[in-house]
Amino acid sequence: MINRSKKQQSSRRQVIQTGIAGIAGAATVGFTTKVNAQQPIPKPANSKNRFAGKVVLITGATSGIGRAAAIAFAREGAKVGFCGRRENLGTEVEQQIKKNGGDATYVKADVTQPKEVESFVNRIVEKYGQLNVAFNNAGDVLSKPLHEITVDEWDWVQNTNLRGVFLAMKYQIPHMLKRGGNIVITASQHTVATRPGMAAYAAAKRALLGLVQAATLDYGQLGIRVNMLSPGITDTPLFQRTTGGSKEKVEAARQLVDGLKRIATAEEIAEAALFLASNDCPYITGVSLLADGGMMSGL
Repeated sequence: MINRSKKQQSSRRQVIQTGIAGIAGAATVGFTTKVNAQQPIPKPANSKNRFAGKVVLITGATSGIGRAAAIAFAREGAKVGFCGRRENLGTEVEQQIKKNGGDATYVKADVTQPKEVESFVNRIVEKYGQLNVAFNNAGDVLSKPLHEITVDEWDWVQNTNLRGVFLAMKYQIPHMLKRGGNIVITASQHTVATRPGMAAYAAAKRALLGLVQAATLDYGQLGIRVNMLSPGITDTPLFQRTTGGSKEKVEAARQLVDGLKRIATAEEIAEAALFLASNDCPYITGVSLLADGGMMSGL
């Protein structure tokens, strides 16, 4: 049993009461420098061109972790095809990547809709000729006690976080069967330990581990690696909306991160995704990489 100071316990109770715990690991750009005003944030790694000549497909890349990943993959030489529901943001990301000298194509698509997902995947493969990496990142969060969750809300959380990944993999894998590939799925630190009000979200994210492990066994011998990335609290637009700019709520969330005592940037989580998707770890498959700044170490 770990003994905590009254201040630490108070901070954790405050986070649960304000609902910030619900956004841990959800899919940035924003006020991370303010969130971590007293904490040094490492600079992103320099491009190694690990993905030169490769085609990378990303879901949920119009903001947050997905956006950061799209920019990072392109920076390392990949041709990036990505989707999201917000067309204006998708166009902005595509233009930014092209302005930086990269190659990217945005397609408006809702990951809960089979025809839209299939069309998105096929369009990218038809344009670039192959598919080497998939980063299935799209997701959303709901924070409510179980008995207050409506059936529609439950279905929405499961469809966005679980069904969306299933659909993406269903249409991605056939394009990887001949030459192999790497699939990375965004889950959450809620796959390790959850909090009050997170029944729907935690159930969906924990189910992803079963999906990853089963796919690993199905396709490992065909050269397809499948891994899961589980972020902790990350500075994303969702985090910003939840805190509403409140210094107290931000500080309470920061105190949850027992190790590094700061909130992750989307770029840091994206670098973890690139690692799993690269040939830097050719023998890693079927696992969940926890990127939480030491948060789970203090539970």
